[in-house]
Amino acid sequence: MSLIGKLHGELVYDRRIHVLAEKLSEQLPPDATVLDVGCGDGLIDKLILERRPDVSIHGVDVLIRPETHIRVDRFDGTSIPFENGSFDAALFVDVLHHTEDPPVLLAEAARVARQAIVIKDHFEESWVDRQTLRFMDWVGNAHHGVVLPYNYWPESRWREAFAKLGLRMNNVTTSIGLYPSPFNLIFDRGLHFIAKLDVSGVKTTD
Repeated sequence: MSLIGKLHGELVYDRRIHVLAEKLSEQLPPDATVLDVGCGDGLIDKLILERRPDVSIHGVDVLIRPETHIRVDRFDGTSIPFENGSFDAALFVDVLHHTEDPPVLLAEAARVARQAIVIKDHFEESWVDRQTLRFMDWVGNAHHGVVLPYNYWPESRWREAFAKLGLRMNNVTTSIGLYPSPFNLIFDRGLHFIAKLDVSGVKTTD
């Protein structure tokens, strides 16, 4: 495990966080207040802020790391502890597949976000996809004590969940480039997506 973790850190982690920060920063509205749900240590948020000084980012997580790069509040993994419309946007970076019921958190994000939800997650379309994603998830998260339910969905199920919640997908891409060659042939290949969702069609109640 220690050897795999070392290789992951040297070959994958640094590139991943910088690529994600670049791609995600492009999706956030101008001058946005952003809630990062499941933010971890907030390092990706720190890198986003370097690219987008016009935005501000607040984090919530079930597990609070000893050191974080942004302000992080604890939450129970289900109910986001902010009032309706408290932020312009909500952000999920490889978080929803760690939950048993992603629509619950999506609905909460739509409640607290006025404009958009930005998601980075996975598409699982085959048995091979699932085994690849499980391996990546274990390598990247097991040593942090993160719950690993391996709850991956095909694209069709994501779209169905978005539609049921009234979330309109304005933009989705699987061309992210998280891994260097030749690892991209195994670990990219359409397994990752970033989507920007419009929350204007969502009805919330106080």
